[in-house]
Amino acid sequence: MKVMITGGNGKLAAYVVRELAPNHEIVLFARHRPADEFAQYPWIQGDLTDFEACKRAVEGVDAIQHIGAQPWPVDHPNMRARAAEQGIPFDATFKTNMLGSYYLMQAAAEAGVKTVVMAGSNCALGHGFRISGAPFPIERLPIDETHPTYPEDSYSFTKRAGEDLLASFTRAYGMRTYVTRIAGICSAERRQQIAANAKPVTAWSEWLWCWVGSEDVASAHRLLMERAEQLPPHDVYFLNADDTTCLDPTLELVERFNPALAPLVTRLEGHQSFLNCDKLKQAVGWEHKTTWRDLR
Repeated sequence: MKVMITGGNGKLAAYVVRELAPNHEIVLFARHRPADEFAQYPWIQGDLTDFEACKRAVEGVDAIQHIGAQPWPVDHPNMRARAAEQGIPFDATFKTNMLGSYYLMQAAAEAGVKTVVMAGSNCALGHGFRISGAPFPIERLPIDETHPTYPEDSYSFTKRAGEDLLASFTRAYGMRTYVTRIAGICSAERRQQIAANAKPVTAWSEWLWCWVGSEDVASAHRLLMERAEQLPPHDVYFLNADDTTCLDPTLELVERFNPALAPLVTRLEGHQSFLNCDKLKQAVGWEHKTTWRDLR
């Protein structure tokens, strides 16, 4: 299968390339030249917000791994100064994640691409990057894909809207489209840091202490692409570790720091994640294999 990977010079794309390379033909799409490790693969230089570049990138491909994105809300009131210091326009998150995804999907439809797997985010829930100050309204724990979403910021909104965008292309053009709600991507180095810095929790976190191994994200994306014909034409899947980043047991976190949520818990055993990935496991047989706990 010929697979085009957006964000082709990014950290996550590197793991996806390594996962797909043994059995697939790779094309990389990125603004800047990919690392020397991937110099043997064709590189289409361009930006997602350039429709002509998107059309060049999808030419002749069977599937797309859409990894490229602006990974935080640069227009967030608490982040505008950081964005300005880095020279990032205030609308970069919306343009890249929304308009860029639209351009890519439009180009894919015109080129007859059969399958698209997009790296979404657990932020589609709206539990992180809160602007209003109001807590995220949790209705049940653990949280699965049927839980209502309440995004407030541009990153969370574009990730949630991106799910509906892909669904619309499935309905219109018959493409098979899948979105992963990824949580806190952790390379081996990042897992070492988690292990080295782990301390008892002292307060509740709206981020819910979620994480996922980089290698495990790559394997999930490969499985969704390779087994697309066995799946519904479009679907969305949480993609995170079965574990948290905490030393404390998960139910204890609720009881000590947010006891109002205790009646909403159906099952939280050991260090079980607050996000439920059973849907992904059952769909493609995915397993999360990395850990940080054995590094302590």
